[in-house]
Amino acid sequence: MSRPPIQRQIGYCLNATHFKPQGVPMNLLETVELAKDELEAIRLTDLEGLYQEQAAEQMGVSRQTLGNILKRAHQKIAEALLEGKVIQLESACPVSVCGSPNGRGRCGRRRGQGQCGRIGK
Repeated sequence: MSRPPIQRQIGYCLNATHFKPQGVPMNLLETVELAKDELEAIRLTDLEGLYQEQAAEQMGVSRQTLGNILKRAHQKIAEALLEGKVIQLESACPVSVCGSPNGRGRCGRRRGQGQCGRIGK
């Protein structure tokens, strides 16, 4: 029996849901789904320029787990770019954010307005 996935910190809310090649109808394209933790790992390491150790700490995972997440994300992005597939982005703002009944994360913001706090994988 495997361990249940730990909750990971996601520091953004995303408005976009898909990225696709221009000029091709979406129904003619294959889709690659990028999970919210994969996108967060890309954001922290590739966009923000954090070292893996720092990014792992922010996400609440080990450095090795972050490395595995990044590897999956980079493979999916490369596949989509090189094979002309749609990248479908998993929502980073689920209904149950931080378990709070008022829909606010630890940051005090409502879902969809920036940093959301802890979420499950």
